Amino acid sequence: MVKKIFMGLAVTIIFIFSVSIFVGGIGDKQNHTNENSIVKKSSYKENDDTLNIVKENTKDCDISVYMDNEKKIEKVNLEEYIKGVISSEMPVEFNIEALKAQAVAARTFAVCHMEQFGGRKYKDAYGADVVNTVQCQVYTKQDDVLNKWPKDKANEYWNKISTAVEDTKGQVITYDNKIITDPYYFSVSSGKTENAKEVLGEDKPYLKSVSSPGEESAHKYKTSLKMSYGDFVDKINSSVNNKINLIQARVGISILKRNSTGTINQIKVGNNVLQATKFRSIIGLNSTNFQIKYNISNIEFDCIGYGHGLGMSQYGAKAMADKGSSYKDIVKHYYTGVEIKDISY
Repeated sequence: MVKKIFMGLAVTIIFIFSVSIFVGGIGDKQNHTNENSIVKKSSYKENDDTLNIVKENTKDCDISVYMDNEKKIEKVNLEEYIKGVISSEMPVEFNIEALKAQAVAARTFAVCHMEQFGGRKYKDAYGADVVNTVQCQVYTKQDDVLNKWPKDKANEYWNKISTAVEDTKGQVITYDNKIITDPYYFSVSSGKTENAKEVLGEDKPYLKSVSSPGEESAHKYKTSLKMSYGDFVDKINSSVNNKINLIQARVGISILKRNSTGTINQIKVGNNVLQATKFRSIIGLNSTNFQIKYNISNIEFDCIGYGHGLGMSQYGAKAMADKGSSYKDIVKHYYTGVEIKDISY
C-alpha cells in the first residue's frame, strides 16, 4: 500500500513539473512574436544581417553621437536625433508622408547601431554609437537647423519635421521579424533602384530592384561633368596601380559589365578593371548610370540619378507621397518584403 502511494505521488510530481515547463515555453514564444516588439539587447553581431525582435519594455533612450566638427561626443534623445537627421537628409518642403518614411528609415539605422541594442560598429573608433556625418547619417542640432531656414518659415518647418517623427515614434523596419541593418536610402533614382547583390556583392533580401517613377523633375536627375583628359588621367592614376596615359584616356575605356537595371557594374580603364562604384568615387560622378563622350579637349560624363541606388529613393518617396501613398506604402515599396514594427519605448 505504501509503495502504491509513493508511486502515485511520484507520477503526480512529474506531471506537474512537465506541465510547468510546457506552459513556460508557450509564454516565451508569444513574447517573441508580439506585434509591439523591441530590439533585443546584445543580439547584434558585426557579421549578422539582422537583429532579433522581442517584446520588452524600456524607457526613452539616448543615442551617443560623435560630433565630427567639434571632436566630442554628445548624448541625444533618439527621437530628437531623428529630427536632426531628417532636417539634414531630406528637403523639409517634401510631402509629410515622405518625411515620415525617412524618419522610419533613419530610426532603423540609428537603433541597429546603438550599443544598448547590441550595435558597436562605430564604438571602438569614435566612442559613440554614430557619427554626425555622411559616414552614418548627417545630423544637425536644432538651433543650427533653424538658423539655416528662412526666419519666417523656421518654426513651421521644425513643427513639420517634429510631426513626421512623433507620428512614427519607435517604428523600425523589419524583415522576417528582425530589424534590417542596411536601411539604405539615396537622393534620386534613374527609374529603378538597384539590387544589393549586384552593387554590394552580397544579397540583402529586402534590397531588391523596384521601379521608381516620377523623379524626372528632381534637381539632380540629369547632370553632366566635364574635365580635361589630363585631369582625368591624374584622378585615375591617384587610385590605381596600373598607371594610364593620355592615349588610354581617349581610347582605353570600356564598359565590361552592366547591372540588370542597366547601370554600370564594371569598367576597364587602361589595364585596370574597376567596380563602377569605385570609378564613380574617383571621378566624382553622381551615379553609376552614365554615358561617356570624348570631346576634342575634354572627356564628358552624362549621369542620370544621384546616389548609390540602394533602398529608398528620396525623390521617389516624394513622388509616391504626392500621389497619395502613405509612409508605410512607401517603406514597403522600396524595402522588399518588410514590415514596420514598434520598439515601444
